[in-house]
Amino acid sequence: MAHEIQCALEIPLPRRVAIYDVKIYISTYEKEATMNKSVLELAKVNFNLMQLQYQQELKITTRWWNNLQVHSRLPFARDRLVECYLWMLGVYYQPNCSRGRIILTFVIYTTTIIYDIYDSFGTSEECELFTEWVERSFMSSWDPKVAHVLPKCMQYALEKIMDCHQIIDNKLASEEKYRMTYLRNFIVDLVRNYNKEVKMREENFIPRSIEEHLQVSARTCACHLLACTSLVGMDDIATKDSFEWILTVPKIVQKLCIIVRLLDDIMTYEREQMTPHVASTMDSYMKQHNVSIEIARHKIQELKEESWKDFNGEWLEPNIDQPRKLIEAIFNLTRTMEFMYNKDDNFTNCRNLKDIIRSLF
Repeated sequence: MAHEIQCALEIPLPRRVAIYDVKIYISTYEKEATMNKSVLELAKVNFNLMQLQYQQELKITTRWWNNLQVHSRLPFARDRLVECYLWMLGVYYQPNCSRGRIILTFVIYTTTIIYDIYDSFGTSEECELFTEWVERSFMSSWDPKVAHVLPKCMQYALEKIMDCHQIIDNKLASEEKYRMTYLRNFIVDLVRNYNKEVKMREENFIPRSIEEHLQVSARTCACHLLACTSLVGMDDIATKDSFEWILTVPKIVQKLCIIVRLLDDIMTYEREQMTPHVASTMDSYMKQHNVSIEIARHKIQELKEESWKDFNGEWLEPNIDQPRKLIEAIFNLTRTMEFMYNKDDNFTNCRNLKDIIRSLF
């Protein structure tokens, strides 16, 4: 009971990711007086079967990752393949969602590379060029020869990103190919906003309010892209109407993006002060209200909780004309963010994830 209470205090039960806690559920049930041996055995067999499938999916993504040669060709980028897979496993863990998990893993991994290009590698001029070539590549035919103006590693990254999208396209049936257009639109939107942040960083610009800040920073958390990607790998439950809906960035996705931005800024503020970095929402709040970092942190935490209330309101909204499974994937994506930013930026400081990775895989 003490352990269950401790877990609920860390992350409230409605925000917890069920698959991450599966072995805790099994061990807890095993100790209950009302435990049914058949149910317990079935749960253990079910987990073992799912674990075998996850291992097979990790083999597929690892073969793809080996071909990227990240260590030698993109040494500035964070190398987090298994962590990316763990993250996206939380969106949908069911056996019939294998294609979706693999596609999500590909996209979040390549998005991490793109982010690291803007955040820690490229100059403002190089990032401007990279943005232009991403726009050209995704909005027209891709010709790697014309990207020669980019630094070698940026050329290589762009080539591998395009290869990745071709692999995703190959996984889709002919009647599903239209989904790639929506995915490309969100990639282009993401790099444009990454580039805006680079300019903000170079100019030491601090937005005058959190609302102004979120016009850019809510989109650079890439959750609108991931929400779209969660649909790309689904079966025919995701229709063209679903993609038109996600393209509008509906309120539930807006709140997801805000929650993640505020979580990230709370957990990474001190670390990001050590190097030149774009201003966070806490900087904007301190500037707007002339308050201390402690007050700003408390206020950002309050805003995050208010955003969760708005998000829950959308989740309970009966008038969203989309399948429940689709909305649930977006809710699960939001849940994974609470886990990844629980007490730390656990994706960057990935040693915090080693126990759960070992437990699940």
